[in-house]
Amino acid sequence: MENKKLFNAMGSEVADGFTCKPKNFDANKPIMHLKTQLFICDDERCGKAHKDENIAATLREVLKELNLSKGKDRIKIVRTGCFGACRFRSVANIYENTKINGNINNNGIWLKNIHKYDKDKWKRLFISLKENRNIDEIDEFEQVPMSDPSFYK
Repeated sequence: MENKKLFNAMGSEVADGFTCKPKNFDANKPIMHLKTQLFICDDERCGKAHKDENIAATLREVLKELNLSKGKDRIKIVRTGCFGACRFRSVANIYENTKINGNINNNGIWLKNIHKYDKDKWKRLFISLKENRNIDEIDEFEQVPMSDPSFYK
């Protein structure tokens, strides 16, 4: 059986057994532009809460459908370990590339209960991020409450 060559989004040939790791490492090659990065907790508790065993791969497919997996409006999905916010059962953190075209108002927002999102709700979130709508103003996307730092003085 012949092995098919696989190429990542940056056009680099992928190492055997991986889905995006380049076969030939080039430390000087820039990373691919992103407008928004969504960090999704995929650790033990949150990972079990997701209806989909490979939520990151599923969301990457949704982004491809919406033409948001590359280009100036690219949204990148990143799986993380524990954020320490388990009581909000499955959380995500939004990072906006404010140096280029990200919305500073959405930078650092924590979404809770993302395990309850269906495909349509993910699409609405991604389109809202693409359009630089303020997530604070959209009731549909519940946020993790953040404490006031003065509380800890």
